[in-house]
Amino acid sequence: MLYRMLLLALTTLLFACGDSATNPEADNTDVAATPELTLYTHRHYDTDKAIFAKFETESGIKVNVVNANADELIQKMESEGDQSPADLLITVDAGRLVRAKDKGLLQAVNSEVLTNTIPAHLRDADNHWFGLTKRARIVVYDKNKVDPSELSTYEALTDPKWQGKLLIRASSNIYNQSLLASVIANTDQATA
Repeated sequence: MLYRMLLLALTTLLFACGDSATNPEADNTDVAATPELTLYTHRHYDTDKAIFAKFETESGIKVNVVNANADELIQKMESEGDQSPADLLITVDAGRLVRAKDKGLLQAVNSEVLTNTIPAHLRDADNHWFGLTKRARIVVYDKNKVDPSELSTYEALTDPKWQGKLLIRASSNIYNQSLLASVIANTDQATA
């Protein structure tokens, strides 16, 4: 499924880039030049490398991959401005994509394939970004020490009896901020 989603994103990018990605003459570059896409990505998995290699083989388009953490990539795009070679940004959290959009670093993509494939709740309302994967946020505990009925929701984690007994990222971490925003948005407290 991930292969199809990344391939879909890369293919959609070809259409969004128009002539510059697929027609070297459009940029007044050497006609014999190999078309290329530059991908800025926080992801670092071998499966991604295989996906990009397969895309190159099937499309004839070279994929230049720039790896760094998401905040560094966004800062790099911001400092590069209009001269950024980035054609596609893949990161690991919607919060970072919102930040990139707010900084004016993303542009809308109008693609029937993406809008028909990716549900509205997994994409930006203005089509500046699309969610390709979801990550589970689960609570793990020793079933010999914890009664599941006492710890079955995120809200249960706020009970004082769990203080000092949880291993969790800092509240300043974007993953936790996104998780908390999701919890708030999906509870009655969102209107309080």
